Amino acid sequence: MSPSLSAAIILVCHSLTLQAAEFQPLFPKDGVPEGWSVRKWDDVKNPADPGVVWKVKDGVLYGSDPRGTWLMSDKEYGDFVLEYEWKLGEQGNSGCGLRFPAAGDPAFDGIELQMADVRYNPQAKESELTGGLYRAVAPKKQVYKPTEWNSYKITLKGSKVTVVLNGETILDLDLDEQKETVKRHDGTDAKPLAERPRKGRIGFQELSRGGSFVEIRNARIMELE
Repeated sequence: MSPSLSAAIILVCHSLTLQAAEFQPLFPKDGVPEGWSVRKWDDVKNPADPGVVWKVKDGVLYGSDPRGTWLMSDKEYGDFVLEYEWKLGEQGNSGCGLRFPAAGDPAFDGIELQMADVRYNPQAKESELTGGLYRAVAPKKQVYKPTEWNSYKITLKGSKVTVVLNGETILDLDLDEQKETVKRHDGTDAKPLAERPRKGRIGFQELSRGGSFVEIRNARIMELE
């Protein structure tokens, strides 16, 4: 075997090993998640009411009771691949917050990838349903499976965002091209996606009705160079 071929094989093997090692579980233990904080849904600078918790049981993360919170990472992330499985009830409403700051509404001050059943809000726009970047970008197609386990693979690298839902690419876009303003819930303007942070917290939202909770399992993240 030539030295150059040997070196190439070693490099490939090292790359594969490094990639596998870089994926880290987000919720490796049962109980209250470590390295995360529970905050109010409309402004994460405000802590949740006393006694409100998210919890992991038998490897599944359950949203808060009562509703109206974010589970926010203490750590900030820039470029990464995030994978997890999730399930909602018939009036389920959740979201995955990406690169949001430690104050403000992740949906408008960072990025929120929707996880929502249409029965929660039958009048919702496509960008407010599963696979949408909240009120900004609708998914290419809707492949959400109601009340079943779904899977997300989210890749953020610089301005590029790719989202795969249940094995199908539903978003593939450049944030730099998303320059339209978005309306907040109070009717004021939020910054367009092009101007939002490229590094920040990640998190999960609980706004489900009807006594159900968002359920999340097998969540893991790999930070990219």
